[in-house]
Amino acid sequence: MTAGSDSVLELLPMVFAAPNDALAGAEQVLGTGAPPLHASVAHQVIGIWQRDFGDLRIALHHLRRARDLAARAESAEREADVLGTLGVALVHAGRTRQGLAAFERGVLRGTGHTRARVLYRRAYVWWVLGHHREALEDVRRAIPVLRQADDVIWTARALTLRATVHLALGAVERADADFTAAEALWDTTGQEHDKADAVESRGLAAFRSGDVPAALRLLDEAAERYAKLGTPSFMLNIRRCEVLMAAGLAPEALAEADAAIAVLDGIGGQSTRKAELLLAAARAARLAGDAHTAIARAALAVRLFAAQRRTWWETHARLVLIEARTAAGRSSGRLVADAAAVADRLASFGAPAAPEASLLAGRIALRLGWRTDAERHLAVAARSRHSGPPLARMTGWAAQALRARTAGSGRGVLEACRRGLDVLDDHRMTLGASELRARATEQGAELAALAQQASLSGGGPRRLLMWSERWRATVLSTPPTRPPADPALLSCLTAHREIAARAEAARMEGRPVPALEREQRRLEREIRSRTLHMRGDAPGDGHQFDVGRLLERLDGTQLVELAVLDGRVHVLLCGRGRVRRFEAGLLAEAEVEAEHVQAALRRLAHPGAEGRLPVVEAAGRRLEELLLGPAAAQLGPGPVVVVPPGRLHRVPWALLPSLRERVLSVSPSASSWLRARETEPPPGGRHVLVRGPGLATGGAEVPDVADRYGRPTVLEHDEARVPRVLAELDGAALAHIAAHGTFRADSPLFSSLRMADGPLIVHDFERLDRSPYRIILSSCDTARLASVGADELLGLVTALLPLGTAGVVASSAPVNDAAVVPLMGALHKALSAGVSLAEALRDARASVPGDAVHQATGWAFTAFGAA
Repeated sequence: MTAGSDSVLELLPMVFAAPNDALAGAEQVLGTGAPPLHASVAHQVIGIWQRDFGDLRIALHHLRRARDLAARAESAEREADVLGTLGVALVHAGRTRQGLAAFERGVLRGTGHTRARVLYRRAYVWWVLGHHREALEDVRRAIPVLRQADDVIWTARALTLRATVHLALGAVERADADFTAAEALWDTTGQEHDKADAVESRGLAAFRSGDVPAALRLLDEAAERYAKLGTPSFMLNIRRCEVLMAAGLAPEALAEADAAIAVLDGIGGQSTRKAELLLAAARAARLAGDAHTAIARAALAVRLFAAQRRTWWETHARLVLIEARTAAGRSSGRLVADAAAVADRLASFGAPAAPEASLLAGRIALRLGWRTDAERHLAVAARSRHSGPPLARMTGWAAQALRARTAGSGRGVLEACRRGLDVLDDHRMTLGASELRARATEQGAELAALAQQASLSGGGPRRLLMWSERWRATVLSTPPTRPPADPALLSCLTAHREIAARAEAARMEGRPVPALEREQRRLEREIRSRTLHMRGDAPGDGHQFDVGRLLERLDGTQLVELAVLDGRVHVLLCGRGRVRRFEAGLLAEAEVEAEHVQAALRRLAHPGAEGRLPVVEAAGRRLEELLLGPAAAQLGPGPVVVVPPGRLHRVPWALLPSLRERVLSVSPSASSWLRARETEPPPGGRHVLVRGPGLATGGAEVPDVADRYGRPTVLEHDEARVPRVLAELDGAALAHIAAHGTFRADSPLFSSLRMADGPLIVHDFERLDRSPYRIILSSCDTARLASVGADELLGLVTALLPLGTAGVVASSAPVNDAAVVPLMGALHKALSAGVSLAEALRDARASVPGDAVHQATGWAFTAFGAA
């Protein structure tokens, strides 16, 4: 590019419209022996490209060269413009004093339009440094001049920056107005990088207003735009980390931050962005329970921010450092003082995180027994409970609950916990994905625990039952949002099924599958991403758990709800018109015992392990002592419903001696059992039997079961394909699926049943209008679930329960395929006589041979729900 001055100047806006083309054009200019003025522009373009997308050291070299050439050309305006660009690069390199000096000279050298651009850049740097008031002042001075010059691009940039600063100060409405105005301007330009930045900014605004699904969708769209341009955006990584943490996906946020740091280090990128990524990683590590990683990342971030003279950022990093040290078990007067100082500093900045720091100071003071100091700090934190985004209000209600507990007011604790959980309920219902709803409950775990403790000490068993139910299995309270109109999601599900089937076939033939596995993982990321974008469309039924209604509906059945307080299991025995409480063992010991039992059941699924049977039976007795304690002797003769906490979902309850010969069912909550109890079967009474491929017995129980029901729909061979299976399952009265089950601990909503055309996954089930009233899953591991959030479970069974299924039979362990056949035959024989799933399973266990393999197979299956 060797034409006139105007042609060379066009390279500057090109950096954010077509970055790589601009870089090539600038290098071409320098290769032609351009005059100083043109060479100055070319060096500035290369400097901007390297500053934002490459090596900061190379950027500084080119920008200094551009400054010197502008001076040689005796162009004050050109020199001022380059000084503005150089000032940004110096600050990003951590040379804050030199950067601000460059801006000072740039403002003095430039006039009018050029000075306005320098002021905009300095405003951006003030924002990077955390000096928000100074940023607003400079951008206030720049915008009228840019508008008067009809400079659309720079006006849009200035409006976007002002909106971002407003967000940092918590002024969401002002930010929305500026983002809207900027977006209208961007639509008139070809600035593709700036447009991507605008989408990213809208994602940040959506997040600040509490709309997590919209934030994830917009940030993913921005990432796609940046990818097309071939330009990395570390600010996008930082913002995605923030949203992922708010969505309860802290491990993913930590992985993203660490990966971005590695890329940044590899290209010699901006020191300022590295510090911000370290802060994001520290926050994510703390939320993920990795206090030591959080301490290391936060300490390094503090040092970098201090060296960069970024006090606002340094103060936020110090807050995370104190939180991580507290999580690691440290408590001291020094930590109280440090947290209080951070709170004061954050408040002086107008930072939304100030109440969080005051709450932290109050918590540490309580640990030390400093009640007066704790009250002072908690009172400050509690002011945030009436305004602001949901998580800030929850911080306030948590502080208020701790104040009430310190004052000895159980009633005050319960009121604060109720109000705080109501806020979180409203927030959860904006989330369409069941995974996000489940993970969001973690944010209410402390409030739920405080309420349970207050109920235990002063409210009696009924109140403890109410609070145990208040925050248990909340994801099952409403169906997940279904996206039938999303063709891209349906396309991804179909492609995923095809790739998974091809990979499975290749494995069976001994062929390598790494390429297929990579594509399968890519499709899973796409499916999950699109699912997380869904916004909740169910306002919640406002139903309050009614103990009296539960006791009426039990009608001779005993419901055993297990609550865990301070690590100990408390048994709430509900029935015969009353609720009684018993203390049992330690949860940690019960979890260990349950894992031992699961390992033993896996061995018993194969012949030759008969010697393990007495060991398993002895473990069942120990589990009963740990989980039921003295309540076991009070169960009476009737049916029993067990409502365990999420961490005990793998217990084979039929193995416990007092439950072994009973009509026994399991439910995630008493509320969900009530809903199942009151669910009416669909009209028509359709029966659907599905036989998947590759079973050792060929699904031998299916023909026998089919004969028992007259003319059921039987899907096998090529007819057992996912679209057909889903169509037949929708609204069926009874479904029996004999198919290989795979549980995905890493991603439970991709747990699957193997059909003729590939896996039928949980995401597929969630598209049903109404899942079968009763469903029997006769293969291995179909009842395995992942415990997430406060007390939530994700997996096949919990996907079915909110969709209209009132009863499920499934296994929580590997089972012997041959032993399943007689068990299922006996189960359906009893069902056809008109009994419930729980009764039929009890009778089936009693009717099969008494050898170890058949006994273990019976214990591995559980009846869920009330049908």
